[in-house]
Amino acid sequence: MTHRRVYDKEFKLRAIEMVVRDGRRVCDVAQDLGIPATMLSRWKSALTEGQEEAFPGTGHRTASEEELHKVKRELEIAKEERDILKKALAIFSKKSG
Repeated sequence: MTHRRVYDKEFKLRAIEMVVRDGRRVCDVAQDLGIPATMLSRWKSALTEGQEEAFPGTGHRTASEEELHKVKRELEIAKEERDILKKALAIFSKKSG
């Protein structure tokens, strides 16, 4: 059974810095660090695209993901409340009718 290696945010940032600031090639830095070059390329892209939200860590959501989760939860609650009101309206309609 192989274990998946986990790299912390600092390691990723230092690796990317070796490529960007030091002007080294991705494949050379990856080989020195013992990681696949494609992984380092993905990290670099994630940092470029996500900037401050890059590498949130395991189990952590980015700010945009957290906002989406909050909105979905609020929508779910609103739908439940709507369904309760529909049932109550149906019950009271039968009694008065």
